Amino acid sequence: MVHDGSVSAEDLENYETEMELALYREYRDVVRLFAYVVETERRFYLANTVELQVRSAAGEVYFEVSLSDAWVWDVYRSKRFVKSVRVVTFKDVNVEELAQAELEL
Repeated sequence: MVHDGSVSAEDLENYETEMELALYREYRDVVRLFAYVVETERRFYLANTVELQVRSAAGEVYFEVSLSDAWVWDVYRSKRFVKSVRVVTFKDVNVEELAQAELEL
């Protein structure tokens, strides 16, 4: 059988599924290291320090979120552990403190 180097839609879907599963497994392994879950319209984070500021400019309200010692849920990032993250958004931000019981999956 000769392979022309092209990738089928099924191959791509299988690859993406495997990447998502690997990311979930990584999340499951690291969640107990963090105190907070932070969800924005674009990303999902785990962090140990979270500062949320409500700001306004020209009549518009926005949120500025600063995270320290964080992990980013992003299948396309090669390094998901980050020292600090700053997010500015006009969309909702959800911050939850994890209880110790929640940390045990």
